[in-house]
Amino acid sequence: MSTVIGIDLGGTAIKGGKFSPDGLCLAEKAVPTPQPSTPTAVAEAIANLVNELNSDRSCKAVGIGIPGPVDGTARIAKVAINLSGWQDVPLADWVEAKTGLPTTLNNDANCAGLGEAWLGAGRDRKNLLLITLGTGVGGAVILNGKLFTGHYGAAGELGLITLNPDGPPCNSGNNGSFEQYCSINGVKRISGKDPGELGELAQAGDAEAIAHWQTYGKLLGAGLTSLIYIFTPEMIILGGGISASSDFFLPAAIAEIERRVLPSSRVDLKLTKAQLGNNAGMVGAAKLALEKISNTLDN
Repeated sequence: MSTVIGIDLGGTAIKGGKFSPDGLCLAEKAVPTPQPSTPTAVAEAIANLVNELNSDRSCKAVGIGIPGPVDGTARIAKVAINLSGWQDVPLADWVEAKTGLPTTLNNDANCAGLGEAWLGAGRDRKNLLLITLGTGVGGAVILNGKLFTGHYGAAGELGLITLNPDGPPCNSGNNGSFEQYCSINGVKRISGKDPGELGELAQAGDAEAIAHWQTYGKLLGAGLTSLIYIFTPEMIILGGGISASSDFFLPAAIAEIERRVLPSSRVDLKLTKAQLGNNAGMVGAAKLALEKISNTLDN
């Protein structure tokens, strides 16, 4: 049976899984990310992990999710956040040379979106958005069952749209971006508390914490409004650590969307939590590899 390997590259760990074409995970392993996490050291660690997972030589391709943007060819890591010395790294070439397997790359949020669309919350939908609510606000756009990345590979930075033009500065150079309000740091700035603590307080019935989550839901709904008008998705999937408290903010987000978005632009729209957790990126990277095989056969 032909298989593929999905790799999720993180700042502390590299996760890999071997998958059948129908999505069954046949083997899985995680190794520490080398420290310092230089490109050559990381490429070596990834290649070793791939070769170990491919001990039976059944694998036909490798997909890798990285914490940063890739180029339009899906072969070069432009930047890798929280990794040392990454700038225009030809990671796909290096891994191919060490494994003999066709390799493709994409941003880790895009991979998470692909994973949720393939085997997670969006598996019965063709048009969806994934929003990751964590240290930043990331995202992925799935249109007609395909990942949309734009003509240079950098589309889908959903957290960088403007929510308030006069708001706090963002690392992107924008002011008042979506992630300045709906990320972990945004929650801390507005409420003075970490989202985990705020979730525990709300769970215990703390009225102030519940009110903060309702405010968060309104901000989230306002940010999602712009995306809904552009993409008119069937589903918006919420992932990342903040989504653990979605019971407290989802009703307010839905109410805000219903207030701001014309019914014709939100027909049958569903907001829901992600299902794959920390495995979404690995699963999506495997889907990347399957698509690479399919594209090669088509050409």
